[in-house]
Amino acid sequence: MKRVLLLAMAAMLLFAPAANAQSVNEASVRAKLEKSDLDSANPKKSAKYATWLTRAKVYFESLQAPTKNLFMDLLDQAMLPTNMGGEPKNKTAEYWEYPWVNVYFNGTKVKAWEQTKFICENAGDVVIESLAKAYELDKEKAGPKVKEQLDELINFYVQMAECSNRIKRYDLQQEAYEMVIKAEAHPIFGAPDYATYYLAGQLAAYLGATNPAAFARGEELMTIALQNGYADDKGDIYYYLFHCCYGQKDADRSKLLKAKEVLLQGIDKFPKNERILNSLMQLYTVEEGMGNPQDLVVLIEKALENDPKNADLWFGRGRVYYKLNNYDECINSFHKVVEIKPDDFDGNYYLAVFYMAKGNELYKEAAKVDYKSQKELDAAMQVAYEPYRKAVPWFEKAFELNPNHLDTADCLKSICFRLRDEDGFMEKYTKYNSAYKKLKGIE
Repeated sequence: MKRVLLLAMAAMLLFAPAANAQSVNEASVRAKLEKSDLDSANPKKSAKYATWLTRAKVYFESLQAPTKNLFMDLLDQAMLPTNMGGEPKNKTAEYWEYPWVNVYFNGTKVKAWEQTKFICENAGDVVIESLAKAYELDKEKAGPKVKEQLDELINFYVQMAECSNRIKRYDLQQEAYEMVIKAEAHPIFGAPDYATYYLAGQLAAYLGATNPAAFARGEELMTIALQNGYADDKGDIYYYLFHCCYGQKDADRSKLLKAKEVLLQGIDKFPKNERILNSLMQLYTVEEGMGNPQDLVVLIEKALENDPKNADLWFGRGRVYYKLNNYDECINSFHKVVEIKPDDFDGNYYLAVFYMAKGNELYKEAAKVDYKSQKELDAAMQVAYEPYRKAVPWFEKAFELNPNHLDTADCLKSICFRLRDEDGFMEKYTKYNSAYKKLKGIE
């Protein structure tokens, strides 16, 4: 029991601020900032790298002061008044309002916060500029401290980005990533992390819907990332860059051509990316003179001539033919995918899906006909059911590869129920209906 109490006390100490830091002492912080401003303007003191390191430190403290005692997913609501130096100004169902910050909850734990007031609005910029000056004056002596303080600043803004994401303030999240980019531009880092350029650019693409100027910034950021060899695993950077270019087409028609070029580059490198493919199909369909969807087949087949065993290219070819409503060529493409990669879940699953899609189309067409006899109807249904039969073994293979895939179990139970009057399918329906229910948590 004693040990439990000691642990509880330790936890309280972990999250309890020091006595002199329970609230923002604005007057004290401003006094430090004013002294730093005077020192940096003093010719004698400004020639010393330590002056600029101190300036960076006090400006960072001003930036961090309102939120330094908040901890995502760890701090409990009951402890918040202690850490924040008192009760909130206002409590809503969504957040507690303090003079400097709104604190949001997930259950009883602090989920995120939004800083609503700053001692110095441009404190982050001052920190970066001060550290750059310190490094310029003495790289060898100042370097380790400059790196340490920049890392601290970057961690602050990464946390701010996460907080903003959790409360869906994507504008604040984008601003936080912009500050990370500024900090990582310091030569002490060598090359920056271009993933941050992508994340900031992606957010700019979202924000462009309500703030068109964001599209240009998103284009700039993601272009820099690509030029420096960065691309995410799926190639979605091309999709978001396309949207940034396309969003500027009314103001600059040359952006429409760049939007197309971006997608063509993307589909060449990531032929499986459905977002890129769908965007190309939309572009060719909506924008006059951009191209024919059939051109995509030519583009992919030309690539296949040089690399016929590339499963991703066959995957992309199949998706294009599906968009063109050519089920047979779509299915042929996915047969090549599973021939090259027999144990690939996506290949087996989508081959089955497109057999099923063909069956659905044949079934709809058959239902439109006014048959003169039951025999004619039965014959038409047999034609429609044939793709369903062919889909089953591929769905089963996919389910063997991933027995936790709910959609596969759902498709199997649906097809097998439709074919339940044929030999063996009622047993399959029972098996996969049971699997579906287990995955859904029904039984």
